[in-house]
Parts: sequence; structure tokens; C-alpha cells
Amino acid sequence: MLLQPDCRVVIDETPFPARFTPERAPRTVAAMRAVLPYRERVIHVRWSGEAVWIPLGAHDFGLGYEDATSHPAPGEMILYPGGVSETEILLGYGAVSFASKAGPLAGNPFLRILGDLDTLAALGRETLQTGAKAIRIEAP
Repeated sequence: MLLQPDCRVVIDETPFPARFTPERAPRTVAAMRAVLPYRERVIHVRWSGEAVWIPLGAHDFGLGYEDATSHPAPGEMILYPGGVSETEILLGYGAVSFASKAGPLAGNPFLRILGDLDTLAALGRETLQTGAKAIRIEAP
């Protein structure tokens, strides 16, 4: 079954069709939909492998874990609700083993980019080399 996009992720002005995943994390999807359009910047992860992240400090979405994973697939976006490390959003573009200086972490999968994962990987690698990039999550 071909999934239809219901939102898009724009990184450094490059748009990616995406879909929220309420079947996996309905409360997290609802929390993220409530803040759309979401604008921030992504930086490359420190310990987790091939991913970019949005550090959110002590921000509390009022969420616990929902189908949490430490190994998001390329194009999968997860929200770590806080605890042993700061709250953060992570977007995998390759192999990921989500962690912090405190050890392994797991986040709630709330969105999946539906295509152009090669371009996403190139942007991820570029972020490692050149620094932060603008990101937007928006729904039509």
C-alpha cells in the first residue's frame, strides 16, 4: 500500500513528503500536530550515528513512552520525551543507535519521510561537515 503524505519536512529549503504515524504513537503525533508549523534547526548527533537532532532542553510535552525505539529507520523522526537526558527530536538518515552521554535512549516514532532518502542522507552528511540547518515540519 502506497502511503500518502499528510505533512512535509523541509530541511535547508529541500522539501520531503512525510506522514505522521498515529498508529505507533498517537499522543506524540497529537502533541507535534499541536505545534505546527514547527520551525527550528537541526544539528548532527554526537553519539547516535547517522542522524540529526533538535535539542529541546527541559521542554516537557507531557508524554511518556509510546512504541519507543532506539533504532529509527532512515527517514523516521522520533521524540525523546526527556528523563536521563534532555528532551529532543531525532531524524535518522542512516544507521542509528540512539544514545546520549548517559547511555542508550529510546524515542517515540511520530513521523516518517516517504521518499528521497538519498537526498536526506546527503543533507545529513552535509550537516556533519557544515553545521546547523533550518528545519520545518508543516501540514497542508
